[in-house]
Amino acid sequence: MLKKNIETFLGCDREYDEAKIVLFGAPFDSTTSYRPGTRFASRTMRAESYGLETFSPYLDLDLEDAYVFDGGDLELPFGSVENALKDIEDFTRQIVNDGKIPLMIGGEHLVTLGSVRAVAEKYDDLHIIHFDAHADLRDDYLGAKLSHATVLHRVWDIVGDNKIYQFGIRSGERAEFAWGKEHVQTRRFDFVGLEDVVEKLKGKPVYFTVDLDVLDAAVFPGTGTPEAGGVSFDELRRAMNLVANKCNVVGCDMVELSPPYDQSGISTATALKLLREYLLALDYNINNK
Repeated sequence: MLKKNIETFLGCDREYDEAKIVLFGAPFDSTTSYRPGTRFASRTMRAESYGLETFSPYLDLDLEDAYVFDGGDLELPFGSVENALKDIEDFTRQIVNDGKIPLMIGGEHLVTLGSVRAVAEKYDDLHIIHFDAHADLRDDYLGAKLSHATVLHRVWDIVGDNKIYQFGIRSGERAEFAWGKEHVQTRRFDFVGLEDVVEKLKGKPVYFTVDLDVLDAAVFPGTGTPEAGGVSFDELRRAMNLVANKCNVVGCDMVELSPPYDQSGISTATALKLLREYLLALDYNINNK
């Protein structure tokens, strides 16, 4: 049985045995190609969460009533990407095998691969819903197969064709978009068509990954690779709520907050509110199936 972290995310203080959702941090940003710092996200979010209320006026739900366990941050090795991914995979595997839903806080986007590896072991028909500014479909980045720029291609290696649904994408190489047309489904710029996708995936196991740079850089500047344009806070909140309520989510993550580039703290506050809303929606859905 996992031990509860000494300092928990606000309201996420259930014991492991009774929890339905297990929150944990993956402080890793070793393949970041532009602005590092996402390794500090989970620690910063945990500390700053106490400036947020546990109650959501959007959902009329309270984290004090939710069944969420905070397992703390993983101690990930420096200098070995594969060893870091293996540690994430092993930790996620324990959570999934115990019948709980992992919710990982990155970290750069490559951490998703470790979690997906474990979840895909249990769910052989796994589908991916991916919110992001970037396609992340390169086969390699500067010769490296394991990178935040290649993570969705590596996930495709696991799940195969027509299992990945991308939304909000507004950046990528021409070759990425050309490759993606043959292998994944990509919606550029917004969430149009998301309702059709969640209806199509009803009952199927879904891994949900949210790169927070899908948000408009004007309201979320604290990220490693900001892209002008993007969706609003409320558009993202509603889209995440839809996935939580309508999909059979078996694993999820939120990545790419970079606190060193969040001088005002507004990006962290935004990420925390999205996390609260998503946790509440997912917990409610689990307990009311």
